[in-house]
Amino acid sequence: MTATNNDTSPDTSPDTSLSFTMMDSPLGVLRLVASNVGLRAVLWPSDDPARVPLGIVIEAADPTDHPVLAAAVNQLGEYFAGDRRNFDLPLEPIGTDFQQSAWIALRAIPYGETVSYGEQAAAMGDKRKARAVGAANGRNPISIIVPCHRVVGSNGSLTGFAGGLASKQWLLEHESTTAPSSKMETISTRQ
Repeated sequence: MTATNNDTSPDTSPDTSLSFTMMDSPLGVLRLVASNVGLRAVLWPSDDPARVPLGIVIEAADPTDHPVLAAAVNQLGEYFAGDRRNFDLPLEPIGTDFQQSAWIALRAIPYGETVSYGEQAAAMGDKRKARAVGAANGRNPISIIVPCHRVVGSNGSLTGFAGGLASKQWLLEHESTTAPSSKMETISTRQ
């Protein structure tokens, strides 16, 4: 096993023993990071290490040796194949109370639908915090599973995404083609 450190300040969560595995996807190789408690991160090929500080991460030689990583690889594979719309994984994202609230709100956005940053802020109780919500979404460590790709600009335009706008577009198109028809109609009338 090899250890890497992508942050000088170690994580202060209850379980700091982290493992990772790499997963091929239609959007490139994803890096999945987990503790023994839950999934900590799904990172993009070109992700800035400063976006999601993790501390020391020990590579899992085989993802099947780590139940959280094995389940995440399996469920993401099903998602990319169009066979999964909801994830059932233990999650352990690390962030501020406000970031945690934003990430919980993201998980409430239905598959195949989008909301604006203002709509997400309103769902969190204060529509005036759209910019703060955007900043919190930008720090979402668990891409795809915590679906920040479903948040768009107030006019329906694609805006910032850690995986790049092409990946965001791909994810939205993937969901629109595999969502029930009533959801696809919702998307097409919003844009």
